[in-house]
Amino acid sequence: MSLKNVTKTEKNVVEIEFSIDKKLFDEEVSRVYKKNVARMNVPGFRKGKAPRSIIEKMYGKGVFYDDAINNLLPEAYSEAVKESNEIVVSQPEFEVVSIDDNGVVLKAKVYVKPEVEIEGYKGIEVEKTVRKATAEDINKEIEAARQRNSRMIDITDRAAQNGDNVIIDYEGFADGVAFEGGKGEKHDLKLGSGQFIPGFEDQIVGHNIGDAFDVNVKFPEEYHADSLAGKEAVFKVVLHEIKFNELPELNDEFAKDVSEFDTLDEYKADVKAKIQSRYEKEAENHVEEQLIDALIEKLQADIPEAMVETEAENLLRDYDNNLRMQGMNLADFVKYTGMSLDTMREQFKPRAERQVKTRLALEKIAELENIEVSENEIEEEFNRIAAMYSIDVEEVKKSIESENLKKDLAVQKAVDLVKAEAVVAKAKKTTTKKTAAKKEEEATAEEKPAAKKTTTKKTTTTTAKKTTTTTKKTAAKKAEDKAE
Repeated sequence: MSLKNVTKTEKNVVEIEFSIDKKLFDEEVSRVYKKNVARMNVPGFRKGKAPRSIIEKMYGKGVFYDDAINNLLPEAYSEAVKESNEIVVSQPEFEVVSIDDNGVVLKAKVYVKPEVEIEGYKGIEVEKTVRKATAEDINKEIEAARQRNSRMIDITDRAAQNGDNVIIDYEGFADGVAFEGGKGEKHDLKLGSGQFIPGFEDQIVGHNIGDAFDVNVKFPEEYHADSLAGKEAVFKVVLHEIKFNELPELNDEFAKDVSEFDTLDEYKADVKAKIQSRYEKEAENHVEEQLIDALIEKLQADIPEAMVETEAENLLRDYDNNLRMQGMNLADFVKYTGMSLDTMREQFKPRAERQVKTRLALEKIAELENIEVSENEIEEEFNRIAAMYSIDVEEVKKSIESENLKKDLAVQKAVDLVKAEAVVAKAKKTTTKKTAAKKEEEATAEEKPAAKKTTTKKTTTTTAKKTTTTTKKTAAKKAEDKAE
């Protein structure tokens, strides 16, 4: 196999001509013959016993050529691309030029990486706004923890109240006739949730377990079922159970149960610190988004549409992988939603175009700045990815080419350089007057960083540092796909 010629036919398009030598091709044709002869019927011969020369005389000399070429093509093309030093960004269109005593000559038409120019990537002005963790944020987080640790208890000594969960049977009638979809048994309903039409849940409040009663309502004028819109109806209801979602008391014992801290104050301080850390990360991400927007504006490149289409296909494949992790696949998703694959590809295109432009800009910056990645840095990244996905580092190295990882690291260094050189200004804040109660509430939440317990700590998990979203497909993502 060898590269014969590289010809530029139009902007960002080249034809790579390469060959497969005759000996290798003949050996593959023989293998194809041996594999397929058992399925071929030739008059005068038992099935699978016809000589190759007879089959070729009957079906044509090239009867086994297509399979042989298809078997050899991937490796031959890959070697030709490497020899050409072209950076291919699209799927190839193949053409068989000749098959003769010298072997096979093929031609691949491909789009290649465009020439890129970028200036003014240092000193980009961006704004950074870090939200402040408020008492309201802290209380909301703690309330969510209380909800997660709540328990449902049966109520037998009182009537139903707003906020209770009730188990009911019901059947609806309009004009004295039961209507479709108006019946349910052992239905779990939270009073006050607004799950039923206005007025329904309010009329359950005050009833006791075992009560059978009527609920009189009027359907909204804009109701989705035209036959019921604006009509009055009566629901026959039987109340079977009353339950109440009991929240744990907000005290030191609660803090011990849900965290690694001994007191509620320490727990609140830790919650505040985590919220603030999250807001800091959000602000950093927003800065990076502004920088990427600016780089895309400064990028000068004639990007082939095929490059965007290839990236959109990569995003579609990633989406399929994510669906599979949730027990679904792309085929099922398309069937359930009625959305075609072509429609999904089109929806991915804006994101694909942004990622292509971002990658091109950062690769050019890495080139202009002579950014280098050491072997130690590559090895550290292999180890980091292995630890992130809890797989052996050698498995990571099998799934990710060292050269590709090196490019990803260079791109990340380019991101870091652009961020380091950026001019970051704090955005102007809008202030509002606070009530005395609000000030007191926030003052209470302002505590020093919490001290951890001296007793045995609960195991906590942390998320690994996120790799940049600017790469075509990060090395970490490839390792994740391999780990599956």
